[in-house]
Amino acid sequence: MADIDQSTDPHADPTAFADRYIAVWNEPDPGARRKAVEELWGEDALQVLQPPEEMREAAAKVGMRTVVLEARGHDALEFRVRTSYEEFVAPGASRFRVRGDVQRLHDVVRFSWEWAPVDGGAAQGGGLEVLLLGPDGRIATDYQFIGL
Repeated sequence: MADIDQSTDPHADPTAFADRYIAVWNEPDPGARRKAVEELWGEDALQVLQPPEEMREAAAKVGMRTVVLEARGHDALEFRVRTSYEEFVAPGASRFRVRGDVQRLHDVVRFSWEWAPVDGGAAQGGGLEVLLLGPDGRIATDYQFIGL
C-alpha cells in the first residue's frame, strides 16, 4: 500500500475527510453532488457494498452464499449517491451522519455512520465504511458494510 504524505495530503484530517464523504450523501444539489463525487473518488474507483440482511437471506435460500453489490467509476458512484439521497434524505426527515469513530492508518480510513432523524432522534440504520485511498488521496476502493 502506498504511504500517503500526510503533511501535504488534503485529506490528512480523517474526521474532516469522513465529514466530506458523508456530506455528499446529504447533498441536494445535483451539480454540487457530482463535483463532490469527482473530488472524493478516483475516476475508476470502486464501491463494494455488503447488501442488506434481507437480500443476503433471500440469496442464501437459492444457494448463493456470497452476495456483493458493486459500483465503479464516477457515473455509477454518482447514480448510487443520488438514488440513496432520493430514498433516504430527500423526504426531509433524516440525514446521514458520522458516528465519531474516525480512524486513519496510512492509506485506509474507517468510520461508522448512521442514518438518523434530523431532529436528533435515534438512528434508523447505519454501517461501517472502510476507504482505501489512492496515491492522489482520493478513494480508490470504498467498502460499505450495512448494519449498526
